Amino acid sequence: MLLGSRSAFPNCAARSSMNTSNSSQLLLQAEQAGLRLAIKGRIVAVMLVTSFLAISRGWERAPEFLLGGLLFIALGLIHYRIIGTARDHAWVKYVFITIDVAVLSAAVAVLPAVPGLDIPDVIVFRFDIFKFYFIILAVAAFSFSPWLVMWTGAIGSLGWLAAFLHVISGMEETLTWSDIPNGVTPERFLEVFLDPNFVGTGTRVQEAVIFLVFAALIAIVTQRARQTVRMQLEAERNIASISQLFGRFVPKSIADVMIREEGALEPVSREATVLIADVANFTALTESKGAQAVVDVFNDYFEAASAVISANDGVVTQFIGDAVFATFNVPVEDSRHRQNGINAAQELVALARSTPFGGENLRIRVGVSTGPVVAGNVGGGGRATYTVYGEPVNLASRLEELNKELETEILISEKTVEGVANGALMEAGEFSLQGIKEPVRVYTLTSAE
Repeated sequence: MLLGSRSAFPNCAARSSMNTSNSSQLLLQAEQAGLRLAIKGRIVAVMLVTSFLAISRGWERAPEFLLGGLLFIALGLIHYRIIGTARDHAWVKYVFITIDVAVLSAAVAVLPAVPGLDIPDVIVFRFDIFKFYFIILAVAAFSFSPWLVMWTGAIGSLGWLAAFLHVISGMEETLTWSDIPNGVTPERFLEVFLDPNFVGTGTRVQEAVIFLVFAALIAIVTQRARQTVRMQLEAERNIASISQLFGRFVPKSIADVMIREEGALEPVSREATVLIADVANFTALTESKGAQAVVDVFNDYFEAASAVISANDGVVTQFIGDAVFATFNVPVEDSRHRQNGINAAQELVALARSTPFGGENLRIRVGVSTGPVVAGNVGGGGRATYTVYGEPVNLASRLEELNKELETEILISEKTVEGVANGALMEAGEFSLQGIKEPVRVYTLTSAE
């Protein structure tokens, strides 16, 4: 029943939805961290700018600058305390950015350009006031939110133009660039340009447009950065998923495909080659070496065996006691899975013959079979295991056990050797095996004897 049912496998749509939710949550955390950092930077910037203005513009205006600086710092601290709490709704950051722009624009519109001097307030727009709007835009950029950046660009441009319109609305006479005719003399140009009533409307509009364009460019960069981070998060999550299922023993070529194609770990039904390698005399080894020594031996052996299987494009799906369970052609398709399975078996035996592990010489028995299997993630409660079902699994296990009776090291099913060119293959006979419906013709490798 399990072989024909997909209900044993996790719901792929639900997993995809969960992955998207996790990415969104991580991006939200990045936004919050960025805003906190930006607010800290903004506080430092406000303190430095306020101090500079208080010193450079005369002490009579110092209280005015200090009061404005304290207001911006207080707004920043309030926002900082709200970030990440239950009161931190999606619209909160937009509100604080709007307040920042409104306070700055009101200061530009209402405060006199030079206190004590009877000059038009429009002179303030000839000062370097507009640069302060970019500090607010920088804070928005740290949020990692392209929509907040665009909102800041739009509200900042409107705030700047609103302050300008408010100031010039009370002027009896205004001069603009159109009042400087073509072919004018330098004297006439300076006369108009330096006139206290020269407002330069086109320049103010140009500043607002540039600010909005600058915000749009930052928003595009921010969006691209978000996409890059999201892709990186998904890649890291896929790598972590593969690592949890297969440990360190996934060939790079297969891991790359599994990361690139999320469906590679989803349930599949296809022909595959199964390899089971077991260590002979495991019980005697345990009794003679002791538990800790045996663990050291098998850690070394499993590491080396996994490298051999990986080199042949196989995947170690499980370690079962002293046995290695590997598959070829799942989870990623491999047209040479039969040949690769046979090669891996041959190399494993040669490895055990030539290499001591933890100071111990091992002898292994390998069974290899090919046939239709069902493979995929199985699990629940937050845990999952990549599992392969089908008669080839049972047959590979029986062939591994049959080695002991035949005094061989490698036994391979007839289905596996089909189409494989290997001069070392030799028929070992036909056998009826427990759990297998029909007698199986079995082959061994002469070089393994």
